[in-house]
Amino acid sequence: MTRPITLFTGQWADLPLEEVAQLASKWGYDGLEIACSGEHLDVWRAAEDDAYVAERLAILEKYGLSVWAISNHLKGQAVCDDPIDDRHRNIVGSKVWGDGDAEGVRSRAAEEMKLTGVVARKMGVDTVVGFTGSSIWHYLAMFPPVAPDTIEQGFDDFAARWNPIMDVFDSEGVRFALEVHPSEIAYDYYSTVRALDAIGNRAAFGINWDPSHMVWQDIDPAQFIYDFSDRIYHVDCKDTKMLRQDGRRGRLGSHLAWDDPRRGWTFVSTGRGDVNWEECFRALNHIGYQGPISIEWEDAGMDRLHGAPEALQFVRTLQWNLPEGMFDSAFTQD
Repeated sequence: MTRPITLFTGQWADLPLEEVAQLASKWGYDGLEIACSGEHLDVWRAAEDDAYVAERLAILEKYGLSVWAISNHLKGQAVCDDPIDDRHRNIVGSKVWGDGDAEGVRSRAAEEMKLTGVVARKMGVDTVVGFTGSSIWHYLAMFPPVAPDTIEQGFDDFAARWNPIMDVFDSEGVRFALEVHPSEIAYDYYSTVRALDAIGNRAAFGINWDPSHMVWQDIDPAQFIYDFSDRIYHVDCKDTKMLRQDGRRGRLGSHLAWDDPRRGWTFVSTGRGDVNWEECFRALNHIGYQGPISIEWEDAGMDRLHGAPEALQFVRTLQWNLPEGMFDSAFTQD
């Protein structure tokens, strides 16, 4: 298979884009999934300044890299979240945060997501990856008792806030790929079905498949690919390691930091966890996914300068060509 392998720059936003591009090129990546954070891509500036967009693209060209998707996880998170608090102040930037008024933050985050669709088209990109946030995630435990209408209102709120964003994406010919993830409107199988239904199953809204969030929830990542085959718009590779169960370690993490040995699971570099990558890549082959394979490097116990090139080499072993015919067809030859 010739699907390009890219490096997601979100975990590298402390470095200038050019430095990340230089590293990725040296390691052999085909391109970057550029995050709209740090210095990497200023959406508001890019929407108004064509020279700035050209300068961003020139950095990639200088190092022989391409871009197939951009990411705006952090601002997307604020579109639906309730409450809006200091967690958001730390990730959305001063322009979106403004005076911190919750509805103002949501409104400005939505405006940036609309602009992200515009900027994607200016960059020749068809897919924006990100989060949606959720006004009902904090009801996960369903206690104190939560009325069904409250959950329904959460999905209605999501649709009301994201449909206008998707209208802009439609006008630009760009798709949004939600990373199914805890704290989003879709975080597992059934919440994904419900979210897609809530937004009318419109074509502009799809999925960024990241198996790391499925493994610890006991969701089959390969089956997820088959079930949502027409909605897999982007692929992020991140791994999860389930730690030894000793009767103390829980699925919900106990408010412990990543890689704390008391956790029940933790994120690890791609290829070093419990994701059955071969089964998943066979599923991607089966549904005919031809988009980028992006490595999202997260491992609290490994330096990223070791993890990122190692993960690339691992993923390359999964990019085999499909056979031209069935192996048993040779048995019937004269």
